[in-house]
Amino acid sequence: MKRYIGLAMGAVIALGAALSLPSCGHDQKLVSITITPSTFAFLEPYPTTVKEQYTATATYIHPPTTKDVTSQATWKIDDGVVTMSTPGLFTPAQDYCGGGNISASVPEGTGGSSNVVIAYATVTVDDPTVVNCPGYGSAVTLSVQVSGPGTVTSTTGGINCPGQCIATVSVGASVGLTAAPNSGYMVNWSSACTSENGNDCSVTIPAGGANVLASFVVSQ
Repeated sequence: MKRYIGLAMGAVIALGAALSLPSCGHDQKLVSITITPSTFAFLEPYPTTVKEQYTATATYIHPPTTKDVTSQATWKIDDGVVTMSTPGLFTPAQDYCGGGNISASVPEGTGGSSNVVIAYATVTVDDPTVVNCPGYGSAVTLSVQVSGPGTVTSTTGGINCPGQCIATVSVGASVGLTAAPNSGYMVNWSSACTSENGNDCSVTIPAGGANVLASFVVSQ
């Protein structure tokens, strides 16, 4: 009889010990966050189609695991550097030049929501068309192509095409081009023109230089 009582008491003690153990699922604790990439540079003039997706990966214990918490994280950015459309997806701010910090924070998982884990990354915006940016003023090539009967000359850079169709210009400079169609023809400019008005095309020179096509076609 004593044997059975001892076994029963042992089972009760074992059950109580099991119930008193912390539940790993309820006590899952965040120990660190990693932001990828840790740094990124936007090096194109605005407006740019370049967007960069930052990803926040969290490392937990109890039990040990890693999770993508990009959409759950609270993202913060330095004023003026970049803008965020969806969690972690950044685009450069217009006419901004410089660097800043990006952070992602997530509740730790224990001790209330006031306990958070934060990770940091950096971002740089260097719009070469903005005067105070490091890339401003570097030398690139302006190339003009002519299709059909007519010529194109430039206000700066010495373009007189056909003939002299390539010039060295500075990033961010504004170069005016003027077309002279033969009689009975008109000019169609390519999309490289920042603005155009009839025979005139204005080009704001981007970081990679510019290639302008002037197509002379029969007037309607």
